[in-house]
Amino acid sequence: MQHGKYRFIVGFLVVPLALYAIFVIWPFVQSIYYSFTDWTGLSPDFKMVGFDNYSRMLDDPIFWKSLQHSVLLVLLLPLVTLGLALFFAFMLNVGGRRRKNATVAGVRGSSFYKIAYFFPQVLSIVIVALLFQFAFNPTSGMLNSTLKAVGLKSLQPDWLGDPNLALYCVMVVLIWSTVGFFVVLFSAGMASIPKDFYEAALLDGADRVTTFFKITLPLLWDTVQSGWVYMGILALGVEAFTAVQVMTVGPGGPDYSTTILPLYVYQTAFRDAQAGYATTIGVGLLIVTMLFAGIVMRLGRRERLEF
Repeated sequence: MQHGKYRFIVGFLVVPLALYAIFVIWPFVQSIYYSFTDWTGLSPDFKMVGFDNYSRMLDDPIFWKSLQHSVLLVLLLPLVTLGLALFFAFMLNVGGRRRKNATVAGVRGSSFYKIAYFFPQVLSIVIVALLFQFAFNPTSGMLNSTLKAVGLKSLQPDWLGDPNLALYCVMVVLIWSTVGFFVVLFSAGMASIPKDFYEAALLDGADRVTTFFKITLPLLWDTVQSGWVYMGILALGVEAFTAVQVMTVGPGGPDYSTTILPLYVYQTAFRDAQAGYATTIGVGLLIVTMLFAGIVMRLGRRERLEF
């Protein structure tokens, strides 16, 4: 059985590893190389400038604003999204009233609610951002029209035009569009937890809150941890970039109040034709992403629970 084992393993691994190296590793290497150049992105000619781009980045106030906004997204988006998803999933699977022959049950119509929660995930983030852009319109949008209809015209804010509100409006859109995916994901995990655990805890006098923190969350921890990393990458990646690009004025405004690192990379490369400096910011974004994933995996490490 050992004869030719390693040739068999290498034969299966060589193609996927080669594709991964070509389409994932090599672009990273190229980006790091171009970050030491003054390449415009439009001309094949460029020259090496050493660490000038990195010095410029550290002295760039827009970069620090973008970094601050991206870190804020990384801290708040996973916390709010996963918190809501865990709450809704727990209610759908365990939080219903006790019924005949069932000590533990979800709310009635839970299957319909799962479909309703998951529906935004079917829509493109571009469509979602456009819909909310109309809703946030200060003159004819749904939100301000509702405030006007109930006699609160004086409270109508300029949602996306207010530097103090614009980024949080974008966060609301990202939370609304992603929470349903995690509701379904966590519901699948909770459905696999034996009902005997909940029944035994309830018979011993535990309430719903206790069962959630003592049974559900520990047994779902690996899924929650993976979701946390995924949401952090989403907040630093294309989903957040698309929402800001479509919804905000500028985009990235007003006064750079919604500029995030992916958007700043895009604007520097394609609007300002400074691809060398854009790749430098991209390297900074890579470092932030790796640090976030490493911190989450490190702090979230715990003894694996099985059932």
